[in-house]
Amino acid sequence: MTKTFTYDDVIRYLYAETTLNENDQIVEALALDDDLMNFYLDSLEMKEQMNKIVRTPSDRSVQKIIHYSLQQTVKQSTALSC
Repeated sequence: MTKTFTYDDVIRYLYAETTLNENDQIVEALALDDDLMNFYLDSLEMKEQMNKIVRTPSDRSVQKIIHYSLQQTVKQSTALSC
């Protein structure tokens, strides 16, 4: 019996969330189904593009985090002194 694979299965395969047995079956399904293969290739390209995105926090955000951290450190040391 041939299993029908969905786009969700292809995404799971793309992110290595499938078993070895599923991998073999999905590779076979990709070879036989042009639509599934095109979806896989498009998704692979999109994943590679998303991995190139680099986000950095603003200086203001970093300063807020540092300020909060320093306040927590002071509160903890004060609580330990009592």
